[in-house]
Amino acid sequence: MSGHARMAPEQTDPTPRANGARRDMLSGAITIAAILLFVGTGSSVLSSAVRYYIADGDPTDRTLVIALLLNVALILFGWRRHTDLQREVEVRAAAEERAQLLAARDPLTGFLNRRSLSEDGAALIAQATRRQKALALLMIDLDHFKTINDMHGHATGDGLLRLVAEEIAHAMPSVSLTARLGGDEFACAFMFDPAHPDTVERIAEKLVSRIAQPFVSDGLQLHVSASIGIARSDSGCASIDALMRSADIAMYAAKNAGRNRFAWFDQSMERELKARNELEVGLRTAIPRQEIVPYFEQQIDLTTGRLFGFEVLARWEHPIRGLIAPEKFISIAEDTGLISDLSLSVMRQAFMAARDWEAGLTLSVNISPLQLKDPWLAQKILKVLTETGFPASRLELEITEVALFENLALAQSIVGSLKNQGIRIALDDFGTGYSSLAHLRAVPFDRIKIDCSFVGSVNVNAESAAIVNAIVRLGESLNLPITAEGIEDSAIEERLRAMGCSKGQGYLYGRPLSVGNARTLLAEKRLLRPSITKSAPSADPEETRQAG
Repeated sequence: MSGHARMAPEQTDPTPRANGARRDMLSGAITIAAILLFVGTGSSVLSSAVRYYIADGDPTDRTLVIALLLNVALILFGWRRHTDLQREVEVRAAAEERAQLLAARDPLTGFLNRRSLSEDGAALIAQATRRQKALALLMIDLDHFKTINDMHGHATGDGLLRLVAEEIAHAMPSVSLTARLGGDEFACAFMFDPAHPDTVERIAEKLVSRIAQPFVSDGLQLHVSASIGIARSDSGCASIDALMRSADIAMYAAKNAGRNRFAWFDQSMERELKARNELEVGLRTAIPRQEIVPYFEQQIDLTTGRLFGFEVLARWEHPIRGLIAPEKFISIAEDTGLISDLSLSVMRQAFMAARDWEAGLTLSVNISPLQLKDPWLAQKILKVLTETGFPASRLELEITEVALFENLALAQSIVGSLKNQGIRIALDDFGTGYSSLAHLRAVPFDRIKIDCSFVGSVNVNAESAAIVNAIVRLGESLNLPITAEGIEDSAIEERLRAMGCSKGQGYLYGRPLSVGNARTLLAEKRLLRPSITKSAPSADPEETRQAG
């Protein structure tokens, strides 16, 4: 290009067309350079110089300037593109880093997630083995957290989870892993000296104590507790997955033992889990086979001593294991969603057995919190009443405060439908839940039942006596009869009678009775209708022994 420029002065007779073409090329090149320069720098600082060389400068100078400007513009343009690409790479790298962080961390608490705990936990186990240490894994589950979520909303619940996460983080040693596994379940892992497991217990005790303290979230004072299961890597749990499974089993053992505590995993828990799974499998066939049968606990008028009704309880007449108590299978039925079918089956059998009993005798049936979430519950119960011919006026349904809290609006709707048909409603276990007077206004109860934990200690615990007395006074002011549960001796009965409690039930009046033994009792008390009294079947020796 420069050689061609040197030849230009030797041409003596350029045609106007050639001059015009050269000027067009020159103008075009300068225009391109200016555009590139502007794109590269965003500036027109050389515009005056460009105009000078175009208008007055020597052609050779113009050519050199154009080359210079083109090179400078290309350099600046390349530099700007490099800067833009570098910025784009940085943005993309930051986005990938955030994505990796989200894939490894729980976004709410910043803890590891389940997958990251498995990956990092395997490395920590290996590190503990090299250092002749053991790894402790704690599985932490919040008790009744769902109730708080349902009552106050997920925003409040999330705030509470963050506060709990802070307590967990503060309790951990410097070298540890903390994870949120989902919902209200956490896990943490750290090394310890196998000869001193008490160091692990101190951390678990601290967590139980701290989490049981009230938290403030969204201006609300909230109360939860924690059930903690602990497993250790030097007791047959060589992998992080095995540790998590064992700690999870121990956590459920802590829940079954009363919650708000911790439990170490041992092999007996594994056996109990296996037995529980076997019960669950059997329960699925036991309900349609009517192996789950009603038993009847007497309810007594404390003033007259008269039998006025029964509470219906469930028993499992297992073909191999014999009679199984409800505490062995009711929780399984609730966890598996079988409780509704179980309850309706027991109701049906109880109504069939009691429809010919003396007309004044009532039946009280417990309703599970899970059932109270079913919008069709009222229709299902009314269908059983219709099919069995049992009068709705003789039925009383017992619901707990906890069940009300989980969905008060739905509970009010269900209770309203039931009461419109003449069914009575009792507030069960009053004093153990929230004991809110708002519930007594929100739901039209017909009776209050005092929990057996207060009744059983009314003569030995001043606080229990004060609570029972307060509930009795409350019932009087609201014109609601009070029934005391768990009366086991005559001294308790006398104390309750002196307080003004009008109704009671418990082992003082006999153990729960099978259908046959209940008929025998009613025949003796002349509380069977005449047609039934003559043909009432006698109880077999086994039933008589169970009744005693």
